[in-house]
Amino acid sequence: MNTQLITQKVADLLPYTIQTYRHLHQNPELSFEEKETAAFIRKQLDELGIPYTSGIGGEGILGRIEGAQPGKIIALRTDMDALPIQENTGLPWASTKKGVMHACGHDAHMATLLTTARVLVDMKEQLKGTILLIFQPAEERCPGGANLMLQDGLFDRYKPEVILGQHVLPGMETGKIGIRSGLCMASADELYLEVEGVGGHAALPHFLNDTVLAASSIVVGLQQIISRRIPAHVPAVLSFGRFIADGATNVIPPSVSIHGTLRLMDEEWRARAKEWIVENARLIAQANGCTCKVHIEHGYPCVYNDPSTYEKGKAYLKEFLGEEQVEDMEIRMTAEDFGFYSQLYPSLFYRFGVSGTSNKNAGGLHTPSFKIDEDAFAASIGGFAWLAIKFLEEEQ
Repeated sequence: MNTQLITQKVADLLPYTIQTYRHLHQNPELSFEEKETAAFIRKQLDELGIPYTSGIGGEGILGRIEGAQPGKIIALRTDMDALPIQENTGLPWASTKKGVMHACGHDAHMATLLTTARVLVDMKEQLKGTILLIFQPAEERCPGGANLMLQDGLFDRYKPEVILGQHVLPGMETGKIGIRSGLCMASADELYLEVEGVGGHAALPHFLNDTVLAASSIVVGLQQIISRRIPAHVPAVLSFGRFIADGATNVIPPSVSIHGTLRLMDEEWRARAKEWIVENARLIAQANGCTCKVHIEHGYPCVYNDPSTYEKGKAYLKEFLGEEQVEDMEIRMTAEDFGFYSQLYPSLFYRFGVSGTSNKNAGGLHTPSFKIDEDAFAASIGGFAWLAIKFLEEEQ
């Protein structure tokens, strides 16, 4: 097997890739609502004669490409869902659905995997082993489609020896790959706090239990968990993005809602931090004459790249793309439900650059102006296919 052969196959398929990507971009669906997206994917697999199981963990699909000879099992994963964002890119293939947009690149991920499947099906007589194709719903919302698919028996019959996943990265040049060994993305938990007290006239605070003051103290006070209780060498972030005190200039409301997120790069300290958040929030509220109910939506674990799989994968990607096109990345405090896979199986999750001349003024992930450079597909498809082939070729 040689890289030139894969490169040519990818080049021949790029018109299909772009057509697929634009169709998916125009027709986004939110988490847990990916019915038409799943139907489109099933149709593509049917056309290729790829057997699959659907309805796993919701709209999840597991396809299977069998090589001519038995061997290892390698899994390739993509996500399927979009975000509740109104697109303003002005692209001819912009979203046709009001308030829904593929602003995180999942459309590009699906187009990549569907094209990679075409490359590999065309070569299955030369393959030794099995390639699993994971089309996963609901990456953007807890409890995460990866978790739901695993609970629904995703790998009950076929257990992969390696799972590979990739994600677009604006800000990284088209054609480049970013990769990291070990912990590479943070865990993520959602925090929902409700502070309750006695509201009333803001000019008479001595008759009240000031919920706004109590909630403000909680937001400030909980930061000490990060700065004073989590070791300095453990990356950790606690942020609150929603603070609702539905009063007025002269009205203190009886309740205040606070929503936030907790991110860590260590599972042990993650568990401790969640306990401290509950305890400290209640005590701070009590000190202000209020109460605080805390609900934590336990989210995604850290994404962990198995060091041995990383070393092999990095070498394979350099072999295909060139030494200068593959670079090590810093940790990211963003989260991915790919972490559920990486806790169970040797995994490799990496980034591919999507910034070129066609989208130099585009926004970042999760913004209304996000768009990709379509030239990025050559690396995303070729790299994915080459990784699958090389991992299959390894000795058992």
